[in-house]
Amino acid sequence: MEPIIAPADFSLFGFIPTVIFSFLIPVVGVGCFAYIMARRVAPLVKAAPDNRFDQIPQRIIAVIKLWLLQWRQPRYMVAGVLHIMIFVGFLVLSIRSTQLVILGVSSKFAIPGFDTIIGDIYNVLKDYAATMVLVACIIAAYRRGVVKPARYAVPEKYGHDHTAEAIFVLGLISTLMISESLFEASELAASGHEKFLAPLSLVWFEYLLLSGASQGTLQAIHIAAYYVHDITFFFFLCFLPMGKHFHVITSVFNVFFMRMKKGNTKPVRHDVTEEQLDDLESFGVKKIEDFTWKHMLDFYSCADCGRCSDQCPANTVGRPLSPRFITIKGRDKLFANYPLRGAFAESKPLIGDIYEEDEIWSCTTCGACEQECPLGIEYIDKIVDLRRAMVDEGMVPQSLQKPLSALEKRGNAWGKMEKKRAEWAQEEEFAAQCQVKILDGKETADTLYFVDSISSYDDRMQALARATARILCAAGTDFGVLGKEEKDSGNEVRRFGEEMLFQSLKSHNIDAILNSGARHIVTADPHAFNAIKNDYHNDELPDIEHLSQYVARKIKSGEIRLKGVEDPSKIYTYHDPCYLGRHNEVYDDPRNAMDAIPGLKRVEMIKSRDRSFCCSGGGLMLFYEPEEEERMAVLRVKMAAEAGANVIVTACPFCLVNMEDAIKVAKMEDTMEAIDFSELIARHLDA
Repeated sequence: MEPIIAPADFSLFGFIPTVIFSFLIPVVGVGCFAYIMARRVAPLVKAAPDNRFDQIPQRIIAVIKLWLLQWRQPRYMVAGVLHIMIFVGFLVLSIRSTQLVILGVSSKFAIPGFDTIIGDIYNVLKDYAATMVLVACIIAAYRRGVVKPARYAVPEKYGHDHTAEAIFVLGLISTLMISESLFEASELAASGHEKFLAPLSLVWFEYLLLSGASQGTLQAIHIAAYYVHDITFFFFLCFLPMGKHFHVITSVFNVFFMRMKKGNTKPVRHDVTEEQLDDLESFGVKKIEDFTWKHMLDFYSCADCGRCSDQCPANTVGRPLSPRFITIKGRDKLFANYPLRGAFAESKPLIGDIYEEDEIWSCTTCGACEQECPLGIEYIDKIVDLRRAMVDEGMVPQSLQKPLSALEKRGNAWGKMEKKRAEWAQEEEFAAQCQVKILDGKETADTLYFVDSISSYDDRMQALARATARILCAAGTDFGVLGKEEKDSGNEVRRFGEEMLFQSLKSHNIDAILNSGARHIVTADPHAFNAIKNDYHNDELPDIEHLSQYVARKIKSGEIRLKGVEDPSKIYTYHDPCYLGRHNEVYDDPRNAMDAIPGLKRVEMIKSRDRSFCCSGGGLMLFYEPEEEERMAVLRVKMAAEAGANVIVTACPFCLVNMEDAIKVAKMEDTMEAIDFSELIARHLDA
C-alpha cells in the first residue's frame, strides 16, 4: 500500500493545503488561551501581598511529593487511583501532544533522540498511557454519573450540580486519547504495520479494526483524527480556566506556594509589621481583593473533589459551613467580578454577599480540610481574615462578646481575678505532696509550666494542672508557674479575629516568660503549646514541649517510671487533639507514653492521627452556640464506643470538657468515661 499522506502535506479537496489549519488552530488556540489567562491573572495583580518565595528547597520537595507523586490522592483510594492514572497519562502524553502540533506543519519532525530505541520505548509507554487514561475516564464518568458519591453533591443553597462539567471534561480527555490512537493506527494500517504495537493497547485494538480498510478510508481517518485531536486539544486548553478544571494549570503553582509551616496564622498583612498595626485603617478581608494572591490562586486551584468538606467536622454535624464552597464561591466571585469580556465589576462586602456570618463563625480551625486537600489549598487563614474583618465591623456573635471582653480586662475568658490564677496549687492535699513555685522575680526555676486559662480557672480542669505538676515533681524537674503574671496564650483570640487583643496578650506573656528566667517550657494545653511555638515569633523564648512529649522523653530516660494499669478490664482509646496532632504533628509521644503503662489495652478509633475528629473546642468554641444537628463530641464518643473502648484519653483540657459533656448528652455515663493524658499518667506514677 502507498504511504499515507501526513496532515502537513495533505490537501483538502485536492487544492486546500491542510497545513493552513495546522498553523491557524494553534495560533488561535494559544492566542485565546493567553487572553483568557490575562483576564484570570488580573485579580491576582490587585490582591494583597503574600510572602511565598521563601524555603525554595522545601517547596520543590512539596511539588515533587504532592503534585508529581500525588501523595495525598490515595487517601480516597478509588478516586485517588483514577486521578493518578489520568495524571500520569497526561504527563506521558504531553510529549506526544507537543509532537503532534509540530507534525501538522512539518511531517519530517522528530523529537531529538526519539529516532532511536528511546523513541520505541516511549511509543509503547504512551500507547499504554492512552489506554490507561481512557479506562480511567470511563470508570470516573460512571462514578460521577451513576454512583454519585455523596461528597460530590451540591446543596441547593450553593448552586447547580457540577456533574455535567466533570463528565464533559472526561469526554474531552477520552476524545484526545481515541483520536491520537486513531491517528497512529490509521498510519500503521496503511503502511502494513512496520513497527511493534503494544498488545491490548488502544492503538492495537484500533489497528485491528482498521486493518481491512481501504487506502482512501485510512487517509480520511488519519486526517480527521489529527484535526479532531488538534481542535479538541486547544479547545480543552482554553476551557480549563473556565471552571473547576483550572486546577490542571494552577495546581503545580499552588502546591509550590503552599504554606510550609503548620500551626501558625498569617499576619494581618504581609507588608505590615506588628508595630505598624495601629496605623491600619481596616483589618481583615472585607472585599474579594483583600485576599492575598495565594488565596486567590487557591480559589482557582480547587478541583471540587469534596475531600475537605467530607472531613470537615462542622460540615459533618450540619453547621452552615462547607470548606469546599468557601473556595468555590470565592472562585465564582472572581469570575463574576473579573469577566472575560467587559469592565471589571466593583467589589461588594463579602459578608452578606457570598458568605454568611454563621458560616464563618462555624469553623473550629481544626485543620482537617487543609490536611486532606491534595493541592495545598488553605482555609484557616481565609476564615481568620474574614473574622478579622467582622470584628473590625463589630459583627461579633453575642455569646462571644462577654468572654472577649473578659480577656481584654482580666486576661482570661472567665473574667476571674488575676491573683486567683495559681489557686489550683493551694489545694491542701496536693500542696502537701508537691510544691509549685511562683516565678514572680523572687524565685526562678529551670522549667516553666505554662498552665493557660482553662486549667487555671475551671474547677474540673484544675485537676489537670495538679496532675501535670505531680508528673513534673515525680520526674524531679525544677519548675514553677507564672501565677498572676500569666495571661491567656491567645491562641483562640487570634483565630477569632481579635488581632490587637492577641498582640497584647502575646507581648505580656513574652515579657513574663523571659523575666521568669526559665530555660524550658512545658504545657499540657495544646492551644498554649501552639500559640507559643508558632505564633509568638520570638527567638529568645525557651523551647516548649507538650506534656506528652515531656513524659515520653522522661520515660525513655528512666526518670519517670509507671506501674501496672489500675483496671485491666478497661480499654483505652486516644483522641488526637487538633492543635497537638494535625497542627503540630505530635502523634506518637502520647501513644508511646500510654503503651508504657504495663497491661494497658489501647485501641484506635476509625478517625485518628491526622484524620482525628475535632471535639469542637477550638477557637473559643466553648463559648459559641452554633446551629448543628449533633454535637461533634457526641459523634466522637460514639466512635470510641464503636472502636471497643470504654475510656477516652484526651491530651487537651478543651477536649476533655467536650468529651465529658458529650458522654452525658449521649447517655453513656455507665459505659464510657473520659480522662486527660495528665491524669492517666499521674495515676500510674511508680513512686
